[in-house]
Amino acid sequence: MEDSFMATKEEISMTGFSIVAYAGDAKTDLIEALQEARKGNFDHARALVKEANESIVDAHNEQTKLLSKEAGGSDMDVTFIMVHGQDTLMTTMMLKDEVTFFIDEYERIHKIESQLGIDSPK
Repeated sequence: MEDSFMATKEEISMTGFSIVAYAGDAKTDLIEALQEARKGNFDHARALVKEANESIVDAHNEQTKLLSKEAGGSDMDVTFIMVHGQDTLMTTMMLKDEVTFFIDEYERIHKIESQLGIDSPK
């Protein structure tokens, strides 16, 4: 019997699947962004980070739905897929910070190499 004060395991698991999917899309974009930055395609790399961030926001919105229910007094059963979703989202958020840092560093190195007349590896 479904209680209005309880999120079902299925609902929690489906939210977990959504979070994993959004975070996975973001991770794919971030890895591609890093590859593009290594090639010197900094505008494209930053556009991919922006796309990744949109997926992260979507994942966070999914998460917030359950957080709101829990804050409203609903009982929550933790599912493995939800734990996996949380883990995937958090590591992807950290990856975004690192990729952003590396894009800036690749651009800085590229400028220095250009000033020194050194060809950047592609």
